[in-house]
Formats: sequence, structure tokens, C-alpha cells
Amino acid sequence: MKTIYILMLSAALGSCSDFLEVSPQNAVVPANFFQSEADFAQAVNGAYAPLQSLYNNQTSWAMGEMRSDNTHFFYNNDFRSPMPEEIDEFVNGAENTVTADRYYVNFDIIARANKILSVIDEVSLDKAKSDNFKGQALFLRALAYFDLVRYYGGVPLPLTPASDLATATLPRSGKEQVYAQIIEDATAATGLLLDKATQEPGRATSGAAWMLLGDVHLAMKNWAGAESALAKVTGYALVGDYAAVFNPSNKNHSESVFEVQYLQGTSLNLSSSFPYAFVPLTPDYAKLTLGPVGSQSASGSGWNIPTDDLLAAYESRTVDKRFNTSIGFLTGPSTVSDTSYVNLPYIKKFQYPHSVFNQTNTNFPIYRYAETLLAQAEAANEQGKVADAQNFLNQVRKRAGLANTTASNQATLRAAILKERRIELAFENKRWLDLVRTRNAITVMNAYGAKLKANPAYFYLTPATYTLTENDLLFPIPFLEIQVNPDLDQNPGY
Repeated sequence: MKTIYILMLSAALGSCSDFLEVSPQNAVVPANFFQSEADFAQAVNGAYAPLQSLYNNQTSWAMGEMRSDNTHFFYNNDFRSPMPEEIDEFVNGAENTVTADRYYVNFDIIARANKILSVIDEVSLDKAKSDNFKGQALFLRALAYFDLVRYYGGVPLPLTPASDLATATLPRSGKEQVYAQIIEDATAATGLLLDKATQEPGRATSGAAWMLLGDVHLAMKNWAGAESALAKVTGYALVGDYAAVFNPSNKNHSESVFEVQYLQGTSLNLSSSFPYAFVPLTPDYAKLTLGPVGSQSASGSGWNIPTDDLLAAYESRTVDKRFNTSIGFLTGPSTVSDTSYVNLPYIKKFQYPHSVFNQTNTNFPIYRYAETLLAQAEAANEQGKVADAQNFLNQVRKRAGLANTTASNQATLRAAILKERRIELAFENKRWLDLVRTRNAITVMNAYGAKLKANPAYFYLTPATYTLTENDLLFPIPFLEIQVNPDLDQNPGY
């Protein structure tokens, strides 16, 4: 009876297609949403939102740091999560939900950016405002594709909103094609975005777009292109105190090129919880996180622990100001093991006071000016400009309290810059990508794994762990994605 009524009603109002083309007047849909500056401001805010999820959960540090020789999974029999542990030990498969999360969150950013870009030129807006909105959408899309191509290789490349099954299940594009689109988007963004002095804090700036472009050229080993782009990252300066760089009371400071924004509190659910993942479970848990007393079982706590290799990489624990800022030590009882912690290192870098348990006010840095200087050092060195490379490198070392580098030729400087990146950017999810980009991942991680397997403390490691080949340099396309889209071929090894 209901079906007959619906058919009769549609016939009375006209053809079915005409009836369905009428936008609902009591709901927000694309057809009636993108009309005003406020609409686009809200949409652009929504395009940033997935970044908060990406950097707040374990996919960021499990794939960026724990995959490397910087941090490791903290093993115990009572509190285990197989997904990050598999990533740490190079035995993860396509069904791993942690690696899948990164894939889907990035495509969420892309889908939101695509919708903005598809309609913004059709609406009459103030040109300066329109350019700024468009530049932010292009930057976010480029950033998402850059993340995808480095972790998964070539991926589907949707540039317009999906309208049917065919446009929602695109085949895989080649890595070169993805990089070309990233460069196109980032280049366009540099000319549309405001600079740091005039942009609203926390939003993408022209400097952030130039930094992204320089980073892309580094990944492609286009040293001259990187040098040119990075030289345009202007209006920034190193913060004098390394610890102040990460203090949430000092957000979006002079060194901040782009950081993920979080807001402490519960009303908007915008707070960060990632610092809790970096502290081992202990009765003194609240003291370590500098937060209130609360539940001692925050999900994921204590999994991402600094390695002995990283601790040994510091030139001096007393002279290098970054050591005590970045790393703390715990001696005391454990809530998840029969034994106590003894001088167990933990990530101290992001631990600051906050008022609500597991809800902090700490932002996550994606790009800092210190990285700009180190990238400039690398680009200069690879072009044989040793003196320039030394100058950029020494600026970072001086802030850390260290003497000028003793590296004096291209080969020694190359190693010195990679090591400096490891220390300066520790726990900022750069190390694994640096090892892959510089073609050091297989050698470094196999040697690191062999050392672990020779240590009785790592009795649970098997011959399958830490036996890297070229297939381990990329992560698998999620299993469910392959099931839905048979045209999307899987990365080798999975």
C-alpha cells in the first residue's frame, strides 16, 4: 500500500527524475550547502579534521617510528596488541587494521578536499577568501597523497567527488603519476595561501606548501627542486628553547610550519590523547603524563618505547638539550607485569600538564623550521655545496647546545644529516620514511633485528621477524579495499 502511494505521488508531481532533483529543504546536502563563505569555511575545517584522527591514533607512530630503529613495541604477556607488534617486527599482513586506518583516513581527507575544489569556482565569493579556501584544500589533498604514496606506493588518484561505483573504485595509478599530482597541487597552493604572518594560526600557509613541495622533491631526489622550494619557506625561525617547541602553551610559534591542532576539553571532542600512548602503564601513570588521576588502562599505553639504539645515537646526554626534553626514565612497579620497570625509557617530549584524563592540549608537529634547515642541508650537500650544508646543519646543532659538525665532505655530511634528523625529529614519525628514502632501511633494520634476536630479552622474536626485503619497504593495500575493488592490485609480498 505504501509503495502504491509513493508511485502515485511521484506521478502527480512530475517525472521521477524531476522529483528527485528537488533538494531537501530541511536538510543540508551538497546541492544547498556550498552557497556562502561560512559554508566553505565549515567545509575546509572538515577537511582538516581527519588529521586529528590520523595523528591521535597508533597508525601514525606504529608506521612512522616503531617500524624503525627509534622505538619498539613493549612486550609483556598480560597486555598485548598484535597489530602494532606485527608492524614493529615486519610480519604484518593486508588484514592489519592499523595500516588500513592510515589508508582510509588519507582518502577521507582527499574526498573532502575534492568536494570543495569541485564547487568553489562556481560560487561567487570574495577572491582573497576563495583563494585561501582553495589553497588549503589543495595543500591538504597534496599532503594526503604524499603520505599515501610514501607508505603504499601508487594508489588510486580520484580528483573529483565519486558519483557512482566506477568513480569510487578507480584502478591504481603509478607512483610517478601520484607524485606529479602532488607537485601540481602543492605548487598551486603556494600561490593561493597566505603567509604565516597573515594566515589564521593553525591553518596551512604558503610556507607550509613550499615546505611540502621541498619535501616531495627530496623524496624524488630532485635536489635542485628541493633547494629552490625550501628557500621560499620564509618568515620562520628556530625557537630558542627546544622544550618550548612542544609546549601546548606555545602553539603555532615561530618554528611551526604546520602542526595538527588539538583543543583540551570534552565539549568538541578535539583533544589529543597520543601522549598517553607513550608512557608505560604504572601506578604513577598520572604523574608521568602530568595529568589528573584516572583510569590506569588508557588504550595503547607504553607500546612505543625508545630503543637502546636511539639512546646511544645522542652525542651527549648532558650536553645535547634534546635528550632530557625527549626522553624520560621510569623505575617502579608495573600494572601489567610481575616485574618492575628499571630505568625504562619513555617518550617525554609531548608530556605537559592538562586537566582531563586522556585528553591533552598538545598539538602534533608535521613540519617544523628545524626540518626545513635539515632538508636544506641535505639538498645542498647532494649538489656538492658542502659549506652551505654545514651552515644549515650547524644552526640546528647550535640550538641543541652542540658544537659545529666535524663532517667535512659529502659522504660524511650525508651520514651526519641523517643522524641529526633522527635526533632532532625523534618521535615525530619521520625515521622510517627517512630510512626508506635514503635507501638505508634494509641494511639498518636487518642489522638492528639481528642484534635484538641475539639478546635473550627478545626471546619471542622469530626468524621471520626483521628479515627485510624490497617488499617490506611499502605497506599493503588494505585487504577489504582489494575485495571491494578487484582492479586494485596488491603490493608484492602481501
